[in-house]
Amino acid sequence: MTPDIYAEWLRRQGHSVIRTPSSYWHSEGWRVYQAFPYHWLIEPSAEEERELVSRRGATALRYSMPPDHQPEPSGYHVVFAGPDYDLDTLGSWARKNVRRGLRSCTVGQIPFSRYIEEGWALRVDTLARQQRRVPETKDDWHRKNSAAIGLDGFEVWAAEVNHQLAATLLTFQMDGWGYMVYQQCHRDYLREHANNALSFEVTQTLIRRPNIRGIFYGMRSLDAPASVDEFKLRMGYEAKPVRQRVVFHPGLAPLINRFSHRVAKSLVAVNPASRFLAKAEGMLRLGLANHIVPVAEVQGCQVSRSQVSPSQVSPSRVRPTQSVRTRQSEPVSHE
Repeated sequence: MTPDIYAEWLRRQGHSVIRTPSSYWHSEGWRVYQAFPYHWLIEPSAEEERELVSRRGATALRYSMPPDHQPEPSGYHVVFAGPDYDLDTLGSWARKNVRRGLRSCTVGQIPFSRYIEEGWALRVDTLARQQRRVPETKDDWHRKNSAAIGLDGFEVWAAEVNHQLAATLLTFQMDGWGYMVYQQCHRDYLREHANNALSFEVTQTLIRRPNIRGIFYGMRSLDAPASVDEFKLRMGYEAKPVRQRVVFHPGLAPLINRFSHRVAKSLVAVNPASRFLAKAEGMLRLGLANHIVPVAEVQGCQVSRSQVSPSQVSPSRVRPTQSVRTRQSEPVSHE
């Protein structure tokens, strides 16, 4: 499936989507634009960044670059690149929990109608368990998932216990990769290891498809707890080092400094459930780690190069192996 289908899904939800020579971009809160497909490692030109921050009104850009020119990676992508995925490839912890999950649960695809009606309860419970305060309502959930109906590449998977939804997973196939888009599990079924069974079955099914060369489970989150990625790594995925880059609008550049980052970290410590504060802290951290130079240079301004060391990649299993790179043709810019 092409990125244009994913772009259509985002547009149906009300997001702004922009096509540039290097990538696609979609709007998030506060006019921050995220590049996608997320597994692409891109190096936008200064002209492209200027177009986005000056003429498109972006407050900031976020994208992933190859880690080639940075001693320590500032981020990672959680991926599985195959070709084989089965119980023998997992560690003892994962094998034990997958077997327990498969004995307790039935895993398979479910229709969007059921996912939309019954999945909201799992979404609410998951966010509460992770202590993430996401400004999302049931109407938002309905609109977001209804927007995927009829679009090729989207599938909904579930683990059921006694015909009740225990865990759900929305997936999408794009540019030869399977994407784990949203995953939820109700705390009532954690002991049944529904998440383990679901992740295992979906990964094994997708990686065996002839048109899939890898699975993308997510990038380093700015607001999710570390346990989220630890689960993925234990399930046989790898954290591939990348350089996560944040480019700020020149009007915001004076505010991006060590002091503002310390303030943000203090606010997160006081209110750890705030998604806005967590993401703001993460954006500031990445901006400092990447020296926040190009925006001002793009605008013809002078700004000192902050000598802040890049943030360490947290999971211990990050390996300095070859980055996941997709080489795409030079596209024509359009909205």
